[in-house]
Amino acid sequence: MTMDFTLSIVVPVWREVRRLDPWLAGLSADFAQDDIIVVDGGSDDGSRDVVRRFPRVTLLDSPRGRARQMNTGARAARGDVLLFLHADTRLPPGARAAILDALADPRVVAGRFDVQFDNPRPVFHMIAALMNLRSRLSGISTGDQAIFVRRLVFERLGGYADIPLMEDIELTRRLKRAGRLAALRQRVTTAARKWEREGVVRTIVLMWTLRLLYAGGVSPARLHRWYYGPAALTEATPPVQPNAATKEARPR
Repeated sequence: MTMDFTLSIVVPVWREVRRLDPWLAGLSADFAQDDIIVVDGGSDDGSRDVVRRFPRVTLLDSPRGRARQMNTGARAARGDVLLFLHADTRLPPGARAAILDALADPRVVAGRFDVQFDNPRPVFHMIAALMNLRSRLSGISTGDQAIFVRRLVFERLGGYADIPLMEDIELTRRLKRAGRLAALRQRVTTAARKWEREGVVRTIVLMWTLRLLYAGGVSPARLHRWYYGPAALTEATPPVQPNAATKEARPR
């Protein structure tokens, strides 16, 4: 039985002008009764102008960095449920009903979707299948899987930790301790552009290396600096301000 929750969709954006127009049009049509909040991290490519074409979509500004942008959107949200959605990820048909169905169980505090890529090559089917299996076995989710969470639970946990990388993994670790997580079989479709640009093998090795280093205690700031370079860290993340989740940002 589907419960009557209200939904707020929070979208962190940075330089997504090429995909925003059709993507927001579809999202606005599918979630006509819901709160859609786009949080821009300082785009200079016209992304903000595209968002302004949609009167139902709230546009907010934030320092760049997904954790900070998503926390900014969450603070402005009015819904009972928060859905954190990347601008290169499309929800499947019936996504809203699937989310509310999952949350009809009061033991479920949050959840995510399975994932597939927008590239039909067999290697991407294999990568997606392994990502879904790993997530199902570990209970850990990534932002590409469209994480949703009860707003009161999110607020009680202090939101996303103010870290420049691994914020999704860190949050779902805490959510696992707060209650049950729903692993929905419906698949979101996410862009394969990173894998296409940097190479499948290199990206797999890089992601697993980052995860292992993070699990071993390397700070997200250092991982971000290794991956993007020192200038990117300075640009993306101003000095960290403590919040309720910051203490949880270090792996245990």
